[in-house]
Amino acid sequence: MAKSTLKSQFSSNFRPSILALEDGTIFEGLGFGASGVACGELVFNTSLAGYQEILTDPSYAGQVITMTAPEIGNYGINSDDMESRQIFARGLVIRHLSTRYSNWRAEESLDDFLKRHKITAIAEVDTRAITRHIREKGALRCAIYSTDEALDTKEKLEKAKHSALEEARKFPSMEGMDLTAEVTCAKKYKFSEGKKHVAVLDFGIKQNILRELASHDLELTVYPAQAKAADILADKPQGIFLSNGPGDPAACKGVLKELPELISSGLPIFGICLGHQLLSIALGASTYKLKFGHRGGNQPVKNLQTGKVEVTCQNHGFAVDANSMPEDLEITHLSLNDDSVEGFKHKTKPIFAVQYHPESCPGPHDSKYLFEDFLSLVESH
Repeated sequence: MAKSTLKSQFSSNFRPSILALEDGTIFEGLGFGASGVACGELVFNTSLAGYQEILTDPSYAGQVITMTAPEIGNYGINSDDMESRQIFARGLVIRHLSTRYSNWRAEESLDDFLKRHKITAIAEVDTRAITRHIREKGALRCAIYSTDEALDTKEKLEKAKHSALEEARKFPSMEGMDLTAEVTCAKKYKFSEGKKHVAVLDFGIKQNILRELASHDLELTVYPAQAKAADILADKPQGIFLSNGPGDPAACKGVLKELPELISSGLPIFGICLGHQLLSIALGASTYKLKFGHRGGNQPVKNLQTGKVEVTCQNHGFAVDANSMPEDLEITHLSLNDDSVEGFKHKTKPIFAVQYHPESCPGPHDSKYLFEDFLSLVESH
């Protein structure tokens, strides 16, 4: 059992709370955001900034995020940096919450933002210890117990710990979980006008991916994850984009049923993150769950075609198995942290994909050339 001894100037204004991990590890801290119990897979993100973009990234559906940067909330929240229509993460774990924020774009505090979206969070816990624990044990199910009940006696505190642990262990494993229906759009819509028409499959797409595609003079029609290949092709797109998203790619049976028809169309296809994994499965490869995933804006990737190293933004808990890739697929990018597959292309078809996020929100801009590569493919076909 681990217990935080960290203190803060706002201790008296926030409620005592519990973070319980499925293996029985307990952290005591102070709750903020909405009161309640939040359950999910506990993961960590190493980005130094971008907490709003991270919280609103639909790829975090079903997960509780630990931020490794110690100071969170210091520049507030603004409506322009929303990456989706709402927060899809189940909860937030941080070291210290800034009760005052300073930024000319800010519209509200992180605390108010979480309350408005009914998201439970905990601060004043040792996030370094939590991160080390996840790296050793792997991503674990957890529960943040942060109710309005006063935990002012030993009996109440022990009862809260027991309840939190029970809730953590009841949460289902991320393996076998298809979360695309939770995060996708309700119906197809136009995002932009342009000289070439691209069909975008929304498995939990981030807004900056759409903005990056649109900036290359592309007409974008966005389709829900459950869209049928025949309906997409009937709209006569000149390219297909497969977005990021949450959950286990192998569990997305409906999407995987439609992908072969899209691949057979001969149209250029570009996949990012979950789209990368789904494409690999549809083309004959398989995926596996990483021990604790890659999440942050400082992940090094080697481009095997150029020999250059790109610093990338990543958020994924599953990876493509290099040993399972068929002969007609070529690995183009590798993680320098663990040699996992970060990108591939088809040797004869106009298809390529990357595991990381070239839209850089938050994160570096090293990989924006991939959108230009996709535009060139669309124009040449």
